[in-house]
Amino acid sequence: MKKILLSALFSFSLSLFAQDTTAIYYASSIKEADLEKHLSVLASDSLEGRETGQKGQKLAADYIARHFESIGIPPYNGESYYQEFPILTQKVTGGNLSINDISLSFLEDYYTLPYYGSTSFSFDEIQSVGFGLDEITCSDYRNIEIKDKVVLVFTTAWLNDKEKDKLGIDNYIDWDYQLEKAYAHGAKAVLFVGTEIKAMLKKYGDYFKKDKRSVLTEGAQYKIPFFFIDGSSVESLFGLSAKKMKKKYLRCKYASLKVSGKAVSEVESTLVYGENVLGYMSGTDLKEELLVITAHYDHIGVHDGVIHNGADDDGSGTVAILELAEAFAKAKAEGHGPRRSVLFMPVSGEEMGLLGSSFYSENPVFPLENTIADLNIDMIGRMDEKHEGNPDYVYLIGSDKLSTELHQVSEDANTLYTQMELDYTFNDPEDPNRFYYRSDHYNFAKHNIPVIFYFNGVHADYHKPTDTIEKIHFGKIANISKLIFHTAWGLLNQDKRIAVDVESDFKNNR
Repeated sequence: MKKILLSALFSFSLSLFAQDTTAIYYASSIKEADLEKHLSVLASDSLEGRETGQKGQKLAADYIARHFESIGIPPYNGESYYQEFPILTQKVTGGNLSINDISLSFLEDYYTLPYYGSTSFSFDEIQSVGFGLDEITCSDYRNIEIKDKVVLVFTTAWLNDKEKDKLGIDNYIDWDYQLEKAYAHGAKAVLFVGTEIKAMLKKYGDYFKKDKRSVLTEGAQYKIPFFFIDGSSVESLFGLSAKKMKKKYLRCKYASLKVSGKAVSEVESTLVYGENVLGYMSGTDLKEELLVITAHYDHIGVHDGVIHNGADDDGSGTVAILELAEAFAKAKAEGHGPRRSVLFMPVSGEEMGLLGSSFYSENPVFPLENTIADLNIDMIGRMDEKHEGNPDYVYLIGSDKLSTELHQVSEDANTLYTQMELDYTFNDPEDPNRFYYRSDHYNFAKHNIPVIFYFNGVHADYHKPTDTIEKIHFGKIANISKLIFHTAWGLLNQDKRIAVDVESDFKNNR
C-alpha cells in the first residue's frame, strides 16, 4: 500500500513539474462572466434562434466578427471574416409513381427526396442489377447495359447474414454510391426496392415531408431521380416473387424486365446564404501548419411562432470559441503567440446538415494537407442524465480515430491541468447514436484530419424552446474551454505535428 501511495505521489509531483505556467496564466483568462455575457446576446430572443440564412444568424455572425476584431484576431484574408455559401432549400410538393398500371402513393408506398429537382419521365423496361452496382462476387455487372434505362436495385433487407456474406456485401446499400455509379453509366433513374421501406415510412414520415437543404454546387446534388419503393408488392410490380428474386440475383443472373411506368416528382426550391466566420491567428516558425477550432453558431430558428434560442446547442460551444480566441490573442499580444497558426471558425448551416463545415472542407481557404487537427465544440453547457449533479465531465469523440498522438495530447492536457472526467462512451464505433457523424468535425475527419469532438450529451431540452440560458452551467463551459485551450496549446507549440497513424474504424459515411 505504501509503495502504491509513494508511486502516486511521485507521478503527481512529476505532473506538477511538467506544467506550463505560461499556458496556465492565459487559460485563466477564460472567465465564466465573459461566457455569460456573450451567451446573453447569442441566445437572446432578438436573434430569433439563429436559423441559417435568416436575420438572427446574420446578427450572430456580426457579433462574432466584431468580437474577433476587438481582441485583435484579424480576418482570414485580411479583408472579411465571412466565408459565404449558398444553400438550396428543396421540398417535394407533389408527384406520383405508377408501375404496370399500379398507382403508388407518396409516403405510403414509396418515398423520394427532392435533391434532384422536379422530374417527369416514362419507361417501358427496367434493368435489374440485383443487390447493387458494386458486388464483389458478381463482378460481371459491368457488362450490363444501363444507359438511358431505369435501374432496379434490391436493398439488402431481403437477405440474411449468410446470403450477404456470399455476395460479399455489407448490411446496407450505400445509396449515394449506387446513384453515383448509375449516373456514371448513363442511367435515367434508380428504383430501390426493399422490405424495410414501409417501416421507414412509418418511422420517418415526418422527415420525408420536411424541407431538405444542401450547399448549392454546379447542378443538382444528385444527377438522376431515385425512388424507394415498398417491396411487399414486388411480385405484382415486377413479376418476381421474393423467393425467385433472391434465387436469381444470388446467382448473379441479371435481366431486363418488361415493366412500364411513369414517375413525376414536383419540387419547390428556394435559395439562401449562410456564413462561416473565420478569425485567423498566424503562427511563428511553423505558421504554414494550421489548427482549426470549430463550433456551430446557428440553431433552428422559430417554429410555430416560438423562438428556439439554442443556448446549449450550440451557443455554449460558440461562446467557448470566443473566449479561446481571446485567450490566445492575449498570449500573442504579450509575446507568447503560438508556433503554428490557428483558425477560429464558428460555422453556420450545421443544423441543416453540417453545411458550413462541409463547404469549408470542400473549399478550404488554407490547404487541408497543412491542417493538423480540428477541435470541435458542440453542446458543453448542460448535463445529461448519466452525469446529473456532476458537471465535471465531458464526452470526447474521435480523439483516437486517426491519431494516437492527438489522443495522448488530450489525455496529458487533462491530467496536467483540468482533471475532468473524460467519458468515451460515444466514441464506440457501435454506438447507435452515431454522434461521430453528427457534428462539424466529421467534415475534417473524412479528409483524414484528426479531430476531437467535445460534447455534454443530450438532455430533455434538446432542440426545444426550453434550451435557454438560465439552464447553462458556465463553470462547466469554462473548465472544458480550459481543457481545449491546453490541448490546443500543446498541439500548436510542440516540435513535430501530430502523426496520422490510425486507420479509422468508422465507415466513411453518415
